[in-house]
Amino acid sequence: SASVVSFHIETQPEDNPKMIFSQPVNGKVRYFRRTPEISGKDIESFGSFAADDPTTYGVALHLKNGGRMRLAAVTAANPGLYLLAMVNGRVVDFVLIDRQVEDGCLVIWKGVTLAEIKEFDRSFPRIGAGKDQKKKKWL
Repeated sequence: SASVVSFHIETQPEDNPKMIFSQPVNGKVRYFRRTPEISGKDIESFGSFAADDPTTYGVALHLKNGGRMRLAAVTAANPGLYLLAMVNGRVVDFVLIDRQVEDGCLVIWKGVTLAEIKEFDRSFPRIGAGKDQKKKKWL
């Protein structure tokens, strides 16, 4: 299903407890919105790569126009906060927002299983597949 992946922005612990969840990040408990900023419906295509650890993969996600604009807005508005990545409801990775992301590309650096990559393949085209072949060359 398209809900296989979601990204959640860090928020304040004072927010409505029904709307947030806690997650340890680098040894500190942080709070994230339950409602994702970006989800599977925003993904146009993806590419996968071996992560730095020996057992998992990372994915690069190219977003559709609406997701691209939301990502640019949320990263511009929340520098210094974390964006948490989940696959199938499981926390896999997080990134610290250090700048506005305008290219519509989100990367999960680690934590994705081979089975989940196969699930991505059923849900989304690979980057550079089909009509985009000439624009983007990926290994």
